[in-house]
Amino acid sequence: MPANVYECMFLLDTNKVAGDVTPAAQQIRTILERNQAEILASRPWDERRLAYPIKGHKKGLYYLTYFRMDGKNLLNVERDMALNETVLRSMVLRIDPKHVETLLAIARDEHALALEVAPEPSGDGVEPILEDGDAHSGARRGRRYEEK
Repeated sequence: MPANVYECMFLLDTNKVAGDVTPAAQQIRTILERNQAEILASRPWDERRLAYPIKGHKKGLYYLTYFRMDGKNLLNVERDMALNETVLRSMVLRIDPKHVETLLAIARDEHALALEVAPEPSGDGVEPILEDGDAHSGARRGRRYEEK
């Protein structure tokens, strides 16, 4: 079975990381390597206030990692991360092979910031066109934006 590329976003406890991410990064690396993962890119992503408390924490450090491994080992990685006290949450996504190079280029860029949320419509008469099945059933397809 061919190995897949995965993206994992870890939410780390800022109290345990305390400005030095290196020990936490080493813990993550050890867990992945123990489960036969090849780490492709790994770095701190962003530290921010959480929308709601998680395990009593109001702030967290997001740590982004891309790795290649067989899917059969993924359950063991998730179990090991759940047992790690530094990791509050983690989310693993399989990356489509056609997007791997682009995402790795962004992840390896030390100056890249966390992705910004798309701005709300500005009231300038331009609104996004939605696909079929979305809330606005009368939207036309084919053009990206439509004048009101």
